[in-house]
Amino acid sequence: MSRPYAEVIGDPIAHSKSPIIHNFWLEKLGIDAEYRRCHVRAEGLAEYFERRRQDPDWRGCNLTMPHKFAALAHVHKHRDPGFPVEPINIALPRAGRIEGFNSDTMGVYEPLSAIMREQPSPRGAAIVVGAGGAFYSAMWALSALGFAPVHVVMRDAAKMTQIAKDYRGLHAVPMHFEDPLPSANLLLNATPLGMIGFPEFPLSLDSLKPDAIVFETIYYPLETRLLADARARGLRTVEGLAMLVAQAAVGFQGFFGQPAPREHDAELRALLTA
Repeated sequence: MSRPYAEVIGDPIAHSKSPIIHNFWLEKLGIDAEYRRCHVRAEGLAEYFERRRQDPDWRGCNLTMPHKFAALAHVHKHRDPGFPVEPINIALPRAGRIEGFNSDTMGVYEPLSAIMREQPSPRGAAIVVGAGGAFYSAMWALSALGFAPVHVVMRDAAKMTQIAKDYRGLHAVPMHFEDPLPSANLLLNATPLGMIGFPEFPLSLDSLKPDAIVFETIYYPLETRLLADARARGLRTVEGLAMLVAQAAVGFQGFFGQPAPREHDAELRALLTA
């Protein structure tokens, strides 16, 4: 007998903790469904969506690297015309078509706003390192929380020009990796640097203010060198696991029609870090 299912797709995908999160919530709520991993290479993305479009049991998917931009060619994307959020990380079947959404925005906003409520601090300058998929979510969250200017550290000259244009009203300041970092109240790593299989995060934290926040989007490993360096300096930190769970909760409701049981977050974190 078939069961409703959702899944996470990417390349690579074996490291994803999303199945642990969603299946934990499904069990807590007693929902007869499952959440899987599915390895999809870039060249197989179109076929993947065509097959899933015809599967009545498919409830949607999360998308991780490298599909957050490429999937735009295969879905109907809901955009906020006032904000240039481009990538998607959720695809849902809706009324005969597949619709794309971005829950990473809440993945950044929720844990960052929580840590700021615990210890209020000035919403001054911020530094975002990298201009990949997580960058767009970070810009939305930082704008909503009042950080400005946002110094965006990147290597791609063409992206620098585009970001300077798109985010002029949000006070984005493109910078090269080689430029000295300015004083800032927050640093967010939106690159894969520090993830297992990638080089370590290369930038110094010397320019950050004593009460600054360091936000890591990576959760594999959970304790990156960036987080360890930040904690050694006494800085406040947000780990990638917090972003992962917050964005997963948005997807869970879209897939299975019920809010995620967040009252079990402590138990879930223990499971994810075991």
